[in-house]
Amino acid sequence: MEFRKCALVGLMVNQTKLQFDTSMREMEALAEAAGLEVQAVFTQSLPKVNTGWYIGSGKISEIRAYLEMNEECTLVLFDQQLSPMQLRNLSNSLRAEVLDRTALILKIFAERARTREAVLQVESARLQYLLPRLAGMHDDLGRQGGTSGAMSNRGAGEKQIELDRRHIEQRMAQLRKELEEVERERRTQRKARMRSPLARVSLVGYTNAGKSTILNGMLRAYGSGEEKQVFEKDMLFATLDTSVRRIEPDGRMPFLLSDTVGFINHLPTPLINAFRSTLEESGYADLLLLVADISDPDFRDQLAVTIRTLQEIGAGSVPRLFVFNKADCLPEFRSDAVSVPGLGPDDSRVTISAKSGAGIEKLLLAVEAKINSLRTECELLIPYAKGQVLSALMERTTVEILEYTEKGTRVRALLGKQDAKMCKEMML
Repeated sequence: MEFRKCALVGLMVNQTKLQFDTSMREMEALAEAAGLEVQAVFTQSLPKVNTGWYIGSGKISEIRAYLEMNEECTLVLFDQQLSPMQLRNLSNSLRAEVLDRTALILKIFAERARTREAVLQVESARLQYLLPRLAGMHDDLGRQGGTSGAMSNRGAGEKQIELDRRHIEQRMAQLRKELEEVERERRTQRKARMRSPLARVSLVGYTNAGKSTILNGMLRAYGSGEEKQVFEKDMLFATLDTSVRRIEPDGRMPFLLSDTVGFINHLPTPLINAFRSTLEESGYADLLLLVADISDPDFRDQLAVTIRTLQEIGAGSVPRLFVFNKADCLPEFRSDAVSVPGLGPDDSRVTISAKSGAGIEKLLLAVEAKINSLRTECELLIPYAKGQVLSALMERTTVEILEYTEKGTRVRALLGKQDAKMCKEMML
């Protein structure tokens, strides 16, 4: 596949050199994920952002000269979100297509969306981003009148920008209705899962931390054989759609494991708004697996972004287990030495390599231990006529048979909320 050539522009304002370099590396990875090849990188350090142009006039001249000398480079990427005025001014001055960080991420999401819900969410986010940036996009079509007399069309119609704005607003209203319908379907599915006694475990974390690889590793080791593996690739935002799979270890507690869209620093607000219902699925989990790629030098900052985003979407109080992935890249890594804001010394943590399969069993044991710690130990007297209840409990939780009595089987079991509700009348 031939990648389109582009130039990348970064502006360092109120950042450390490390933070700036991290942001630029991430932009290059985003460009690659979008099928672009960064041919040249331009950087500038300023005390504050140029309100009208984002960068200084000298840097603009330098970039324009480069584009004139390299005609195959027809796109310029900027490392942060540009205002509508900055976008318009830079496009006119550079005489090239300009994409900011938000537009680049939206482009990636648009290319990766597969399910109806994801397609609708991405289109809604794209239109939210586009609406305030219509001004200047049709300057050549913007005049209502340009002459006098019979040739004048003054008052005869609307400007192109007004037509576009009305079209976008109508489409956004239609998308809201369709997304409301999808959300109703999601709520129905969620209620069904909430009624299930199976524990709900959700993989969350920075994009490309290895969440899909972990899910597939769990399926290979403990799947039923009927569960389809999910798409995985070493790329930012390889998957957008939430996938839920049943994990059934032999003789152990089964649970539902879900994979969610990855987080990223400065995730565009339109995307957060559009994907809020999907992101909020994490808040309904019994346990969150916070996945971090320890081979990335910025994994601590990425973990901090994950924790902050979970708090923003209302999932900050859900019990969690930290999963440090890609341990094969750093054999000497020690998870107990990791210090991240929001990661306490008592937080459960496990180190694995999902790609090689090393540590998958250790992860299963940690998940099982964490879920059991969230359950309540109860003594039950289960009538013999309700033997199906005992069978069901023995399939999905820890059950110890204490004795057989005239009225039924007396057992000690670890019960989650749904099981406790089902067995309320049998409790001793």
